[in-house]
Amino acid sequence: MPPRRTALVTGSTSGIGHGIAEALARAGCDIVLNGFGDAAAIERERASIAQATGVKVRYENADMSKPADIEAMMKRVGEVDVLVNNAGIQHVAPIESFPPEKWDAILAINLSAAFHATRLAIPGMKARKWGRIVNIASAHGLIASPFKSAYVAAKHGLVGLTRTVALEVAEDGITANAICPGYVLTPLVKAQIPDQARTHGMSEDEVVQKVMLAEQPTRRFIEIGEIAALAVYLASDAAKSITGAALSIDGGWTAH
Repeated sequence: MPPRRTALVTGSTSGIGHGIAEALARAGCDIVLNGFGDAAAIERERASIAQATGVKVRYENADMSKPADIEAMMKRVGEVDVLVNNAGIQHVAPIESFPPEKWDAILAINLSAAFHATRLAIPGMKARKWGRIVNIASAHGLIASPFKSAYVAAKHGLVGLTRTVALEVAEDGITANAICPGYVLTPLVKAQIPDQARTHGMSEDEVVQKVMLAEQPTRRFIEIGEIAALAVYLASDAAKSITGAALSIDGGWTAH
């Protein structure tokens, strides 16, 4: 990957996004981190990545549920060559008791945020005739599971958005792809375990083995580094002919 491209990774103060940001920094991209968390801890991480890789690393605290925040962030950042739409939240509940405010929040952060960031990044990418959009979807962007109506709807929508954008910019040197991981033991997934246990009437250990990993033939969580490596490849010139793809990295889950 040529040095000094700028990569914006939303939701990158922890979990998958943080791993992707670190990997893109090692590949030579200047990085824009985004997300919530303790300010001192975020600054330590920002400085650590910058020192370890020699690239520029900045932090933007835009609330990805708010279009105005996203637009202000994109204006401050300027040129974005690699956009990784990763920010996401989750809530697990039966449809009849699913809180409407949770539905609205999940759709806003998991889907609409990607639309807003993408629409604002595309003009500059077109002007430079080069761009990479990597959307972190999910196995749930391809298949469904019970009690996750908003998340499944948002991730299916994200895959559809990816494919549409890929077709629109195919002649502009821009690619758009979705990565569809299975279960990764991130803070987001860890937070789901007690909710899943209550919903299914199981212990937390049973949730991990009988719910989360039951459909992954490898019977192990996907590692963040595996997803980050795929994101770096998709952001490279070597992947210029891969576009509009929904790439599973799920231990065989969607092979069923």
